[in-house]
Amino acid sequence: MTGDRRGSQLLGLGHFQPERIMTNEELSLLVDTNDEWITSRTGIRTRHIASETDTVTSMAIEAGRMALADAGVAATDVDLVIVTSVTSHDRSPSSAGRVAVGLGMAGPGIFDLSAACPGFEYALGVADMAIRAGSATTALVIGSEKLSEFTDYTDRSTCILTADGAGAFVLGATDRPTVGPTVWGSVPHLLDGVRIDGAPGEPRYFAQEGRSVFRWAITEAAGHAERAVTAAGLTLADIEILVSHQANLRIIEPLAEALHLTDKIVITDIVESGNTSAASVPLGLSKAWHRGDIPADAPALLFGFGGGFAYAGLVVHTPARA
Repeated sequence: MTGDRRGSQLLGLGHFQPERIMTNEELSLLVDTNDEWITSRTGIRTRHIASETDTVTSMAIEAGRMALADAGVAATDVDLVIVTSVTSHDRSPSSAGRVAVGLGMAGPGIFDLSAACPGFEYALGVADMAIRAGSATTALVIGSEKLSEFTDYTDRSTCILTADGAGAFVLGATDRPTVGPTVWGSVPHLLDGVRIDGAPGEPRYFAQEGRSVFRWAITEAAGHAERAVTAAGLTLADIEILVSHQANLRIIEPLAEALHLTDKIVITDIVESGNTSAASVPLGLSKAWHRGDIPADAPALLFGFGGGFAYAGLVVHTPARA
């Protein structure tokens, strides 16, 4: 993080959320639930739900546009675009390709990455490594999800969680890197712990083994997150911001306690945005950044976990303020 070597730095952040806000009260008209039941178990009070015209690509474009403006980077200067999502409709062309065209880019490298909830941390790690290797100089990394299309609104254990939105980071090359390295891995016995599945020809729905995931998150996640801090050459005392996957407030809070970061800035966008899978970390951090709630050049620990079952973490410094 502090040595003189080629790497990347975070230049700008962006996000997008659909206009429609679904409250817990509205959900109670669809399924047997209520506001007290939902908030006591998840912390969620509202979530944003996409319209028919909001797509994974359209949301990604708007989040990317905001991040580029925040970074002061022209779209034509971007030479790598990575979009991570588990809810894209098209196999080809890629969402990244559609984003590049939508933003008027000049032929960057483009590809999609699928790693579910920690997908953004995986994609950010890949972009950082591309810059470190000299394959890119400016990268746009986006997490975008339309989970509402894969939600069973008769299942009160899952429909209360899912939401839609996108978040984006712009990375640029530097001789004094402040991003990564990325620590990642998987948990084989939880392979089906978080999934979108269904028989061929039948609806595919988001599903999870909630208790197993919760147990892993409150007993194992902190150790892997701390490894990311160590890999960055820092200690937990250096971290000023914690941004974990916005899966459940009852996971975020114990994780902050286990990492001894409760006196630092802990992003809890889950309360108003719900669970947006791969979009949740950049979405939550970008919203806080643009509200002015977090400082510039501050070490932030990003940690995602979920479908597959995979996890990934890394430390990034927030950008400089324009």
